[in-house]
Amino acid sequence: MHMVLETVGDVAVAVVPVEELDAGNASEFKRDVAPLIDANTRLVLDLSRLHFVDSSGLGAFISCLRKLNAKGGDLKLCGMSKPVRAVFELVRMHRVFDIVATREEAVRAFGPQST
Repeated sequence: MHMVLETVGDVAVAVVPVEELDAGNASEFKRDVAPLIDANTRLVLDLSRLHFVDSSGLGAFISCLRKLNAKGGDLKLCGMSKPVRAVFELVRMHRVFDIVATREEAVRAFGPQST
């Protein structure tokens, strides 16, 4: 899965390029997002293309958050569709992640750029 990366200041913004993130492709997602996590401490995942996520997909997002937190970084999620938001709320993951509407809001949510 090809992750397109855009950098806004010191924040990396990546679009999750699939409509479904589930047991069939969660390991591929984790593999492909790993270099982005290694190279950045402030990461936004744009989920605007994603319309379905299962427990494996949620686990992949948790893995990203843990890896970033372990190195003093953070993860923001944006562009979440209603069905995906419903799953996050069902399992109370909306309390774990910082979820905003747009990528601009997600970048701003990190606060001032670090030096």
